[in-house]
Amino acid sequence: MPSGLWVFIEQQKGQIRKVSLELLSEGRKVADELNLELGAVVLGEGVSELAKEAISYGADIVYVADNSDLANYTTGAYTSVLNKLIREKEPQIFLLGNTAIGKDLAPRLAQRLGVGLASDCTAMETHPENLLVFTRPVYAGKALNKVSSQVRPILATIRPNTFPLAQPDPGREGKVENVDGAIDPADLKAIVKDIVLAASERPELTEANIIVSGGRGMKGPEHFAMLEELADVLGAAVGASRAAVDSGWREHEFQVGQTGKTVSPTLYIACGISVAIQHLAGMGSSKVIVAINKDPEANIFNVADYGIVGDVFDVVPILTEEFKKVVSE
Repeated sequence: MPSGLWVFIEQQKGQIRKVSLELLSEGRKVADELNLELGAVVLGEGVSELAKEAISYGADIVYVADNSDLANYTTGAYTSVLNKLIREKEPQIFLLGNTAIGKDLAPRLAQRLGVGLASDCTAMETHPENLLVFTRPVYAGKALNKVSSQVRPILATIRPNTFPLAQPDPGREGKVENVDGAIDPADLKAIVKDIVLAASERPELTEANIIVSGGRGMKGPEHFAMLEELADVLGAAVGASRAAVDSGWREHEFQVGQTGKTVSPTLYIACGISVAIQHLAGMGSSKVIVAINKDPEANIFNVADYGIVGDVFDVVPILTEEFKKVVSE
């Protein structure tokens, strides 16, 4: 089988990030179409067990670099190991999630390999000559750009929640190859001693199954406390529209939309959001959308599965109390 399509497995504290599993799921389909071997690359310390999960999501072979110098992500160390591995094995395609790590790692890796990079892609399709053609939103989603490359390897970062997760097969078999994770001291320009996470028990926005989001209708940052209370009852993440972020009510990391984060939860509760096109682009793939808005003509009701016409300041507290009863049972 020809040299393959590889997926970079991003992991945090021994847990594979959802976007990497999405890329394996879609990568399996693409690899079959192109008759390529699907590979996965795992870097870290004590990460050998993650190979089984990668195989269950479709990987034919998993390359594992297990080294204490790779315990925490650093640009120099990860770029060095991946550069050597890609030059040695010569995969034709290398995909990464368009996450904080992916956006930092991919361009540096592209520079080392002397290839181009298709960044922040939202679709990919096979092509008879160029293997893959990627779709990239530009101008805040007002236009779509088609990108391809004839230089190998093809490098691309894919936006989280772009592709659906496949059902894992725990009994699936694949190969595991341990590779050299040694780092040239010259590449260790920075060493991460410790990582301090924000003190929150809520799930990360792009990983959450339930999201409670607020928009301009929340009327101020202090009123997001009511959404946080509802979110805590449901075990949900809290998001915000661009209008709320631009008003300074929430930090940009909470923004859902074309210029924020793309999410695909099981349940999305939109509170006081009329839903601009750019916001819909970020949450339109949610399985169930519940809208709460006092304007019966709000655009959000055109895409919502369930709509509540009413003031969020009246509706949300009632929902919170009712969900508390359900959860307690």
